[in-house]
Amino acid sequence: ARAGMRVAMVKKRLADGSECRKCQEATAYLQSRGLWSKIDDVVWAQEDDANSPGMVLAAKLAVPNAPFFVVSDEKGETVYLSVLQLVRDCFGTTVTTAERARTIDVGDIGGI
Repeated sequence: ARAGMRVAMVKKRLADGSECRKCQEATAYLQSRGLWSKIDDVVWAQEDDANSPGMVLAAKLAVPNAPFFVVSDEKGETVYLSVLQLVRDCFGTTVTTAERARTIDVGDIGGI
């Protein structure tokens, strides 16, 4: 991880109170790689509350889907829509071809 870097994960909570499936999968992936501790903040986008912090952030950054990641460092903010891209770019961890093949298909992510 780069010096001074903070990583926020924006997760979507569905109207029934459960966490979206893609958010669960991204969290499980980070945990399985021993990287969950590198997530500094979790920001919730509440499906039925446009004023929830995650929804406000998604609107500000024009990101249509959750989960996504916002990495802040001395250069500013970078948005990552893919957990694999985040891991590769920010945590210096290699991502295997098999993992890339399993990559979350953007068309399969639930819109916010």
